[in-house]
Amino acid sequence: MKNLIKISFLIISILCVFSCKTQDFSTPECGKNVIEKNSKIKKVNNFRTVGNIKNVDGRTLKDGKFYRSGNLYKLKKSSFKELENLGIKEIIDLRNSKEIAQKPDNLPVGIIYKNYSAFEDEGDQLDQAKKLVLKGKVNGADADKRMLDFYKDYVTENPEVIKKIITEILDSDRPILYHCTAGKDRTGITTALILTILKFDKETIYNDYLLSNNYRKKIINKRLNLANNLHFVYPKMDVKVLEKLSWVETDYLDASFNEINNKYGSIDAYIQQVLGISENKRQEYIQKFTY
Repeated sequence: MKNLIKISFLIISILCVFSCKTQDFSTPECGKNVIEKNSKIKKVNNFRTVGNIKNVDGRTLKDGKFYRSGNLYKLKKSSFKELENLGIKEIIDLRNSKEIAQKPDNLPVGIIYKNYSAFEDEGDQLDQAKKLVLKGKVNGADADKRMLDFYKDYVTENPEVIKKIITEILDSDRPILYHCTAGKDRTGITTALILTILKFDKETIYNDYLLSNNYRKKIINKRLNLANNLHFVYPKMDVKVLEKLSWVETDYLDASFNEINNKYGSIDAYIQQVLGISENKRQEYIQKFTY
């Protein structure tokens, strides 16, 4: 079952280049509070900082401590200086080994690069996923369920890896950038956990998560329009699959938090038992990253 979920998740990258049968596109839910002064890095999708938001105690997250994005495969040398100006010295890549082999990050000399993948692509899963898509074996409902399953498994399947990711980010004393392929799912879950640890409320956490739809809207609409214009190439493909795997939805993040509550009783128990963060350590992180 878990391998099938991983296969389904790999469909996301495949659908970036294939077309499907046309129909009306749905309108995604977007974040309401956009940081207008956010930096933009050319050729890096969904790049943004997480900051200038208030937690439940009225403390403000310091700006420029955490950065999140999609992969850095197309990062131009002309943009290296921008990373340096932001103070980013460490990159955490959340992708699996096959994703990295296909599109490795292009990074300046001196950047500390680390890879922590909470799931791996075993065998020919990518090829299997491609066949499922092209043959029309996956519809919108299937894609929705498999995304929900992925979000459920991601937070609990390899807890030691999740712990390493969170600890690495929170223990860093300099700005850090973490990313996956699109910067929306694995990166979104990671950010949601960090903000939860720092005691931000659900509305604030979900708003940051949904901002991926704001930042990725142009590239997704371009992809959907391409599918609309070239549906005859792969007529069996369902456009709803493309939509479901392109946008983020509150139900997906709900699936992660619900799984945590079901398995551990509460998010606080998960933070202590799985992430190994005591209440005292949690308060240290809050003091470190907020004012």
